Amino acid sequence: MPDWKDTLNLPRTGFSMKANLHEAEPRMLAKWESLRLYERLREARSGRPTYVLHDGPPYANGPIHTGRAMNKILKDFVVRARSMAGFDAPYVPGWDCHGLPIELQVEKQLGGKRAELSSGDFRRACRAYAEKYVELQKADFKRFGVMGDWDHPYLTMSPEYQAWIVRALGKFVERGLVYKGKKPVHWCLRDRTALAEAEVEYEDHTSPSIYVEFPLSADDNGELGRRVPALAGRDVSVLIWTTTPWTIPSNLAIAFHPELDYAARDVDGRAVIVAAELADTVAAKVGRVFGAPVATMKGTAFEGVRFRHPFYERDSLGVLGDYVTLEQGTGAVHTAPGHGSDDFLTGRRYGLEPYAPILPNGRFDPSLAIVGGLKVFEANPVVEQALAERGRLWHREDLVHSYPHCWRCHNPVIFLATSQWFVRMDPLREPARAAIGSVKWHPAWGRERMAGMVESRPDWCISRQRWWGVPIPALACEACGESMLTKAQVDRAADIFERDGADAWYDRPTQDFVPAGLSCAKCGGTVFERERNILDVWFDSGSSHEAVLGLRRELTWPADLYLEGTDQYRGWFQSSLLVALGTRGRAPYKEVLTHGFVVDEDGRKMSTSRGNVVAPEVIIKQSGADVLRFWVATVDYREEVRLGKTVIARVVEAYRKLRNTFRYLLSNTYDFDPSRDMVAEADMVEVDRFMLARYAAVASGMREAYDTHDFQRVSQLLNTFVTVELSAFYLDASKDRVYTQAPGSRERRSAQTVMYLIADGLARLAAPLVPFLAEDVWTFLPGTREDSVHLAAFPDPPAAGDDDARRLRDWEYLLGVRDGVNLLLEQKRAEKAIGSSLMGAVDLTLGPAGAARLAAMDADIAASVFGVSQLTVTPMDGDPYAPPAAAVALARGDKCGRCWRYVTERVTVTSPAGEADDVCLRCVGALETPLETHG
Repeated sequence: MPDWKDTLNLPRTGFSMKANLHEAEPRMLAKWESLRLYERLREARSGRPTYVLHDGPPYANGPIHTGRAMNKILKDFVVRARSMAGFDAPYVPGWDCHGLPIELQVEKQLGGKRAELSSGDFRRACRAYAEKYVELQKADFKRFGVMGDWDHPYLTMSPEYQAWIVRALGKFVERGLVYKGKKPVHWCLRDRTALAEAEVEYEDHTSPSIYVEFPLSADDNGELGRRVPALAGRDVSVLIWTTTPWTIPSNLAIAFHPELDYAARDVDGRAVIVAAELADTVAAKVGRVFGAPVATMKGTAFEGVRFRHPFYERDSLGVLGDYVTLEQGTGAVHTAPGHGSDDFLTGRRYGLEPYAPILPNGRFDPSLAIVGGLKVFEANPVVEQALAERGRLWHREDLVHSYPHCWRCHNPVIFLATSQWFVRMDPLREPARAAIGSVKWHPAWGRERMAGMVESRPDWCISRQRWWGVPIPALACEACGESMLTKAQVDRAADIFERDGADAWYDRPTQDFVPAGLSCAKCGGTVFERERNILDVWFDSGSSHEAVLGLRRELTWPADLYLEGTDQYRGWFQSSLLVALGTRGRAPYKEVLTHGFVVDEDGRKMSTSRGNVVAPEVIIKQSGADVLRFWVATVDYREEVRLGKTVIARVVEAYRKLRNTFRYLLSNTYDFDPSRDMVAEADMVEVDRFMLARYAAVASGMREAYDTHDFQRVSQLLNTFVTVELSAFYLDASKDRVYTQAPGSRERRSAQTVMYLIADGLARLAAPLVPFLAEDVWTFLPGTREDSVHLAAFPDPPAAGDDDARRLRDWEYLLGVRDGVNLLLEQKRAEKAIGSSLMGAVDLTLGPAGAARLAAMDADIAASVFGVSQLTVTPMDGDPYAPPAAAVALARGDKCGRCWRYVTERVTVTSPAGEADDVCLRCVGALETPLETHG
């Protein structure tokens, strides 16, 4: 049989079917580096409207996990999309470099040598550690294809940044928002430092649950008897419940709700006070018989009444508190002002000191009886024993409950009254409400979440008792110990830090930081010693809008967008807002976008112990960064995101389909010159005009989805268009004329025009998601174009008019007809009536809308839409989209030796190889070289 292959326009391209991304992507990165792609993009967009996504700094400690990879890739989606939409969208990456995890790692590495280092030298070791991981993470982020100003990132440990942290603190000091006080704060026993609310998370913890009896002080029996005559002369006590026996040594009071009813129940001859409503429950819990009430009274009866501490020689004051509830316990609340927020506030109201006899190392003061020298939680059984020996422990059991833990070391924390620096929250709450209301939150519930957190947040504890961070430039009077922090001190320290870095606080003499004329506000002293507190690292990162947005010329304040995980409502989103309120009085961002966390395919948290961690470098090594990015694009990132082998396999298959579709489009435009061969839309074949209208609708939808950061919608539109409309319909329907018609024919150039426009447009539209694939496609597209797809802009498809809307409706109808015809063809194949679909002839009776569209095309092209050799169309009257009727029969005539269609007229010609064959008249006309015709 003669071979007509050389006379056909068969696909040809250098675009590889196999991506080999693990090899190709590094070469692409090197190309972008040599092109100075980021710098050229900034130059190209100069003068355009700006769009600034401000990077939340990842922590410079350890390798990148998949959640952080997803975060950085999402940011890259936004920045690239905004740039291709015509904005000047700079991206300045940053790192959070201070903090306890780095400090602990360096201490671990140094071992015994830590004691030999000065504070400044230890900080320099921490700096070197952070610098190492900045470079390692930077390499990973660049390998992900994230584009930005990697040569000039911001680092919270740079001298300039440290200076601006302190200057931001100075704004708070100047407004009188900073004070030093002794009050209970979350204290991490392991790390020996105070924690802010944002550094605490709640986990299940097993605590001892105890019921303890406090007897009425003998001195107050008469007073209570006067208030409650039925108790006069009785042996009276009150029963409390607690899950922190170690705080009993610090008990100074017992709180009652002023409006609750309390009952004194007879228990073995004693009148024991509990909330009346809880008496039976408490009796069952402690296993004792509660007799009839001796007396009932409101909680106000106990205000000022003194009870005796169960094992120390001191009294505990009866106080009132609205926070006392009937949900648990006895209705009488053990109160230690040095170990709880409510306790502290109540104690302050009643003139009680925040007594907390615990040293920073987590041990009780050695001088304290019974528990002196013990670690906090070691004291629990000792306290229980002391209570039992005195007959004051009524019941003890274990209780599993939600308890605060340090979010770094995951150890339980305690409330401990220590001297700390705080930012007053009350003056910031009303401005915060207004600022939060002005921000656009994605999802919308973020507004309420942030508002609730700020509304209930206590004063911000900004001091930490560690070394690796930005020092609070406070001075202590050597004469009286009074702490001082003035705007002049802050300004002086900031100037020094900007020149020499914050290590200067530890390296230079104290006098260098004392402003001229400074004297102690309390005693007038003029000799000072520096304090050793550092700032909360959330204040560091929360100052980034001042140190970065406010100073970098290419950026703007406020940022257009902050994008981080949902945990940052209590972290960076919140600290950034609070710092901005203190420095500028408004939010540092216009929009906030959040994403969920990455979990395994079963919805479980990833952990090394479970063996379910999927590391980004493994995905890249096996499948490439574009596949990792495409996974991010295909998920609903606002929820928990699942990842595993099955998920990646699906993404790889979708990516392969996309790549191969691009390859097919490129391979059929190998001889197409856009400057010479483009066909105007009005001159196109009808099916090509339809596909161009569909592409325009898809492109518009993708651009709208980019505008709302709905990347899943972008990928869905792209995937559906590629797999359903291109691969399953158009590319098949246009194959015959692209392959077999004359190279320069209008019919072939019409299809090539559409293929070129779609390949060009989809390369641009896919570029933010899969930048390596898009660049590869760009390299093989015909015509003159920018050096990189990432220097190009999104396509601007024409807005759909009435004609396009009608065309899309008409073809939606025809595609439904086509689906029905395909079923009939399959049935005929199953019956062995036909082989390939080209052996089929189809008779259609259609509504006028569909019939007119088919009539507008050459009969052969109309038949190719249905994949058959012959098509007969009979229009109906009436409904434009009337239900069709279709019949499939064996095509008339014989098979053309060149195009394989069945035709009723053929002629015999001689092939290029000199062999005779019968071909259709269309093929004769398509042959470029005249061949010998027989008969």
